[in-house]
Amino acid sequence: METRVALIGIIVENPDSVERLNQLLHDNSRYIIGRMGIPYREKGVSIISVVIDAPADVISSLSGRLGMLPGISTKTVYSKIKTEEEQR
Repeated sequence: METRVALIGIIVENPDSVERLNQLLHDNSRYIIGRMGIPYREKGVSIISVVIDAPADVISSLSGRLGMLPGISTKTVYSKIKTEEEQR
């Protein structure tokens, strides 16, 4: 199956949504290459970047489900390179 590398940028403005956000990321951990979180205490938000290598429908679904959480905003950037999925 064809996969894409993508970056999902996440802004967390509602700490009550963090548990569900983490569960969604855990549910898709087989596709996640790396994750970095930065708390911006002065503004009361956290910024998370997630790099993922997955089929396009998995990336789109994850980003959409994350963005539907209260106080969570997401934006996804896709690489132009398409690859075949490796055995995981």
